[in-house]
Amino acid sequence: MKKMKPRMLRPGSRIAAISLSWGGPGAIPYRYEIGKQQFEEAFGVTVIETEHALRDADWLARNPEARADDLMAAFVDETIDGIISTIGGEDSIRTLPYLDLDLIRNNPKVFMGFSDTTISHAACFKAGIVSFYGPSFMAGFAENGGMFPYMVDSVRRTLFSPEPIGVIEPNRAEWTVEYLPWENPENQSIRRKLNPCTDWRFHQDEGVAEGQLFGGCVEVLDWLRGTDYFPSAVSDLHGAVLFLETSEEGAPPSMLSRFVRCLAAMGILEGLSGILFGRPGGDVDPQTFSEYDDALCKAVREEYGFNDMPIVTNMDFGHTDPMFVIPMGMKVRINSAKQEIAVGEAAVTKN
Repeated sequence: MKKMKPRMLRPGSRIAAISLSWGGPGAIPYRYEIGKQQFEEAFGVTVIETEHALRDADWLARNPEARADDLMAAFVDETIDGIISTIGGEDSIRTLPYLDLDLIRNNPKVFMGFSDTTISHAACFKAGIVSFYGPSFMAGFAENGGMFPYMVDSVRRTLFSPEPIGVIEPNRAEWTVEYLPWENPENQSIRRKLNPCTDWRFHQDEGVAEGQLFGGCVEVLDWLRGTDYFPSAVSDLHGAVLFLETSEEGAPPSMLSRFVRCLAAMGILEGLSGILFGRPGGDVDPQTFSEYDDALCKAVREEYGFNDMPIVTNMDFGHTDPMFVIPMGMKVRINSAKQEIAVGEAAVTKN
């Protein structure tokens, strides 16, 4: 089913910062403030906080309904043009009983975040609106020493333009996953260690596939299985392109194999048009990245025989930086012969 697009963001837009999981801004306020400042300066917008966004992390942990209320209030508030997560965490799933999908459906607007925000993206997907898997204020917009141009360009092309997104180019510069503890403000001025550029890996030499984007952090998606918020195989994910990435906890390659097996048992794998996999997150040796590719390809092709399904790995989204923004719910085209990935229309509307 085609998803409703939100209105594009513009200079002067009002963006709501929301804490749907961990109360990062309350725990490490300077890091949030830097992300807010760098985002406002780069895009000419105004960031305001939802009612409970800056609350103490322990208070937010005890009050999932308040976090959900913040999200509902941000969607219904006509003065707010977009909603962006302050940070991820591990318990957004506790907000699900308090969400109103009709309210979300009737008030589509830009919503962005990643990691544990996968939960809220699944709610948007179920409600029928396009949402955006991308940077948060404390991870991405608060990048040490300034934001990565690759990420800034992707945010601008995806959220601030009514033109078709077009070909999504790989990051041609260096990338990083280094963690410099946020608790030490002195680390903010230290650029993170960069690694040599690594190309996206197309595990197929020919063929073209198209499908609606759905996905997120593997660990978080796994929590959703069996709930009403995990899409059904027939009505929601048939023909879809699944995007997956692993968190800062450094999940092993075996997690991918097991997740694929679950998808097969649920009748979902056979209906997919393709799979996109982000560069592994966490303290994982880049020399072992191929083990993740092997685990994914073996499960899909050797164990289940889907030899023609395009698989692209080592991509620039998820828990490494810089990342590009994924318009979840939009149709993406994978051209294996050209080694090209493109979104043929705008993800936002002009009016």
